[in-house]
Amino acid sequence: MRHEKNNMSNMDKHNNTGKAISITNHKGGVGKTTTAINIGAGLNMAGKNILLVDLDPQANLSQSLGIMEPPEANIYRAIRGEAPVMPVGILPGLDLIPSTLDLSGAEIELSGEIGREYILRELLDPLRGKYDYILIDCPPSLGLLTVNALTASQEVIIPIQAHYLALHGLGKLTEVVEKIRRKLNPELKIGGILLTQYDSRKILNRDVETTIRGQFPEEVFNTKIRDNIALAEAPTQGMDVFRYSPKSYGAQDYGALCGEILTRNGHQRSKPGNIGKHSNNQK
Repeated sequence: MRHEKNNMSNMDKHNNTGKAISITNHKGGVGKTTTAINIGAGLNMAGKNILLVDLDPQANLSQSLGIMEPPEANIYRAIRGEAPVMPVGILPGLDLIPSTLDLSGAEIELSGEIGREYILRELLDPLRGKYDYILIDCPPSLGLLTVNALTASQEVIIPIQAHYLALHGLGKLTEVVEKIRRKLNPELKIGGILLTQYDSRKILNRDVETTIRGQFPEEVFNTKIRDNIALAEAPTQGMDVFRYSPKSYGAQDYGALCGEILTRNGHQRSKPGNIGKHSNNQK
């Protein structure tokens, strides 16, 4: 079991570099992992150093980037204190801490540890100076792993389908974010709500968008992620959508989203067309 440390004295401060963003929704199938991959790849193409953290025991993020067999130094063993945190290089300036199915038992194994909510934060803090953004792909639940991610993050991005049932889940998730902000991480805020699998031809999608924007006028991104087959196909080739199909709607939408994220974080938005075009030396 990992070496325990007292994290309470550091709970009010994050290093200014390496902004950590959790990408979460306790409902599965909303494009959470797709969003993590393509925000990471898009920000990387905008010149940012990115660390992706696969905190989902299903390891879909790792597998989608071609890591089919997790290395010994995976996120589960790091959380257990059995291995160091050793990110795997995916592209120049884009690294990944892979997951493994063993992570599914972590919540029970860590339930009795003092400071269990701060374990991931403790692991990531030494890495913040190397990266501009740390993106955490959370499991589809509101358990201890997600609590760890939110405690380690400054922001949370919530992907959501434009369905009425999703509205109730969004309300519950925002309550959890607020509770963690009050009790564990005063810096945490909603960095954005992202409409995914969107089809403007459907009245339901448009109506739900109007409702969500009415409830969260500042948080909802202007960009919507359209339903696009390239987003489903890219992971089968171990790629992000920009490398797989740079002219697709998926690449266009995630490129626009990355521009919004950069603007919201005070960075100069890349020139049109820059996000979505990998340089020739990136394979």
